[in-house]
Amino acid sequence: MKERLRRADEAERRPPNFAARRAALGLMLGAAFLSVVGASFYRQVLEHEFLKNEGEKRFLREREIAARRGMVTDRNGEPLAISTSMSTVWADPQRLAGHMEAVPSLAAALEVPPESLQARLDTYIRDDKRFMFLRRRVEPQSADAVAAVIDQYGLSGIDMDTEYRRFYPGGEMFGQVVGFTNVDDAGQEGIELVYNDWLNATPGKRRVIQDGRGRVLEEVEQIRPPTHGRDLALSLDRRLQFLAYRELKRAVAEHRAVSGSAVLMDAHSGEVLAMVNQPSFNPNAGRTEPVEARRNRALTDVFEPGSTIKPLVLAAALESGRIHPNTPVDTSPGFLTVGRNRVRDIRNFGRLTATGVITKSSNVGVVKIAQQMEPALLWKTLQQAGFGRPTAVQFPGERSGYLPHYDGWSQFEHATVAFGYGLNVTTLQLAQAYAVLANDGLLRPASLLRVDTVPAGQRVFSAQTAHQVRRMMETVVSNTGTARRAAVAGYRVAGKTGTSKKATGQGYVQGKYQSVFAGLAPVDQPRFVMVVMIDEPRGKDYYGGIVAAPTFATVMQAALRLYNVPPDDPAGKLLLASAHGRAEQ
Repeated sequence: MKERLRRADEAERRPPNFAARRAALGLMLGAAFLSVVGASFYRQVLEHEFLKNEGEKRFLREREIAARRGMVTDRNGEPLAISTSMSTVWADPQRLAGHMEAVPSLAAALEVPPESLQARLDTYIRDDKRFMFLRRRVEPQSADAVAAVIDQYGLSGIDMDTEYRRFYPGGEMFGQVVGFTNVDDAGQEGIELVYNDWLNATPGKRRVIQDGRGRVLEEVEQIRPPTHGRDLALSLDRRLQFLAYRELKRAVAEHRAVSGSAVLMDAHSGEVLAMVNQPSFNPNAGRTEPVEARRNRALTDVFEPGSTIKPLVLAAALESGRIHPNTPVDTSPGFLTVGRNRVRDIRNFGRLTATGVITKSSNVGVVKIAQQMEPALLWKTLQQAGFGRPTAVQFPGERSGYLPHYDGWSQFEHATVAFGYGLNVTTLQLAQAYAVLANDGLLRPASLLRVDTVPAGQRVFSAQTAHQVRRMMETVVSNTGTARRAAVAGYRVAGKTGTSKKATGQGYVQGKYQSVFAGLAPVDQPRFVMVVMIDEPRGKDYYGGIVAAPTFATVMQAALRLYNVPPDDPAGKLLLASAHGRAEQ
């Protein structure tokens, strides 16, 4: 024991070995230095590309550069569909998982129910998804409110991008023609769908550096510039569209009709200046309206044209040389037996001229004239006028109508076609056919786009025949015709009424009618053609001359004055049908 204490005491009195300590410390520091140098070499040289890529994945991102969809305008450049920039809020749900206390404030900023936002977040977090739209295309005040919430709670994984939202200044007046886009700015209906490729935009791409919260700190480079969509000018005139829409809506409401449509065309170019329907819808609102409200009835709904077909039948007869405007036609005793069926007039008109057949809208008279022509000739005339085939507008859902081939006509079907039964047309098809009469016998394709160069037409009638038929139709809008309410002060107007029973799958329905007026003005040098169709008026009146003709008169008068068409009847004198309506006894 004493020996051990002695040795310990000697060791304490022995001086420390500082050299050994320095050597040990130097070895430790050298090893540490070599470790750091080795690790740096490994990361900076051997793992350089890997770490660089990993860093870029976290802070270097590719972002889209929003591009604007092309604008749709009317013929005068007035906007009908435009795109405005909006903010779209998106998030990484996994990074928001630790900030659930911010959800109520975030929902209030986004103007969405908190429980709905919470439920969506829970679903995305549970499914381990890393991206979700919180809300697309928010108003500027909502975007500012979201930015405030991000700063208040120090949120990461949430950011905003710029997108474009479609806006339709014309609202429901143009809804069924222009159509609308979906949330991804792709056309869904109407012009937006037909010309989607033309209007569509291609977003650009850029490479940016962002911080841990996903905020853009610096733009590195532009990978691809954005390509904006191309603008599109329609043939429609915003002023005339408004007037036509207002008057059609008034007529449908006044007569408690199921629906209605109207088309106003430029007779020379084939351009559609107004195309309106009732009921309509507002493309700016959410898609809560019935699907049928989106239907462009002027192109998708067909009807039997009734007596509005008669001027075309007489044009065929005039062109063939079988009649002239004063050819006598005996309609006594007010009915005609065809096979086992009877064709009737509303009363016995007695002895008329061919012009009088149009003036009085005699079914008996027009059948007797049609019987002088072979079925093939009548069918060919109607087919060349555009019936039984779609127009050139290429609108989605457009119907081609129905014109049965003459090979299958019975004797009675030959007769019924002459007064507008047994075939069906759209409102635009009927307007296009009347444009043939207005355009001196030439058929030019209808267009919903502005036409800068008038296309060559297809000859259907001679100019003389077209001029004669217009003069005959002028008597309809006279003191003794069926459409006195279609008259336009200061202008000579030609037209024809049509009142047909409504057909269903079970046949013709008693008490249900479709009221039509088709006309043009001025008579000698027509500028405009218009067709108005009122479906199933349920008031006391149902004749086309009472229900549809007033809408024609109001809109036609406005069109003639807006386009500075000189008056051709300044004294207001109407051509009296009595001077031409009855043959000499």
